[in-house]
Amino acid sequence: MILSTLSGIIFAAVIAAFVVLIIGPFAIPMLHKLKFGQSIRTEGPKSHQVKSGTPTMGGIFMIIGIVAATLACAEINTQILLALFILLGHFVLGFLDDYIKVVKKRNLGLKARQKLFGQILISIVTIYFATEELGIQTTLWVPIIGESYDLGALYYVLVLLVIVGASNAVNLTDGLDGLASGCMAIASSCYAVICIITGHYELAIFCAAIVGACLGFLKFNFHPAKIFMGDTGSLALGGAFAAMGILTHTELLLPIVGLVFVCEALSVILQVISFQTTGKRIFRMAPLHHHFELGGWSELKVVFVFWVAGLIFGVAGLIILNN
Repeated sequence: MILSTLSGIIFAAVIAAFVVLIIGPFAIPMLHKLKFGQSIRTEGPKSHQVKSGTPTMGGIFMIIGIVAATLACAEINTQILLALFILLGHFVLGFLDDYIKVVKKRNLGLKARQKLFGQILISIVTIYFATEELGIQTTLWVPIIGESYDLGALYYVLVLLVIVGASNAVNLTDGLDGLASGCMAIASSCYAVICIITGHYELAIFCAAIVGACLGFLKFNFHPAKIFMGDTGSLALGGAFAAMGILTHTELLLPIVGLVFVCEALSVILQVISFQTTGKRIFRMAPLHHHFELGGWSELKVVFVFWVAGLIFGVAGLIILNN
């Protein structure tokens, strides 16, 4: 079983990367022609203004690669279908957000309550199939302690928080060339190992497909980026990351493996709270990657340091799981 899973993992990663690499050279000029260019915030780092007009919505061919590789290499069961549902549900939300911003020229995209409503719907479907069809219990495993506690109905709230938190955290991380795609490749690689350790072999193939798509996308997204994934990609990848934690029932391991994403989201939350209560900012700019940029780090240095940090956190998660 392990050997067949390993071959499936390898093939899934290769197929996803291949699909992205094949679509990219055709899609990028098309998005240019359609003028699906990214608008850069004027309040952002001045060095980012040169990126204005770079095509966005590259998440479209990332998701095509992930879905194609998963369907080709994994046994299609309820768990895989639910993982794909969470991925595609967030893909739709992200696509609508990008479409409104890029095509309709409304900079704010979907309203926060509209996005949250969509995430709540995704969470409801996830909770039903996870508990009723997959038999996931309403318990919470606590890393390090190694004990599980029954949350009862509070578990449903936890699932919502995981889905909303993970999707938005990855979305916030997507602010530098290659940052989100590289961090997701690392986190998904770690979760592929977690899936194998916990016996979720088909889900490991899903994780590998995400790794392949992210690595393939780096061909076009690494500095200087020829295309951005947009909310179309980042929300979908964040939703997929949430699915990994929920479907392996390792919800509290998720923020350890994805601590880079957590730090990015926390920096925004703390910045807003501090500014609204004291009128002062904690960071030079949030999300966190901009803080380091404005501190004099080059974009490449920030990306590489965050990748290394993501790898350290991922390994830490694997060590905690095995202790």
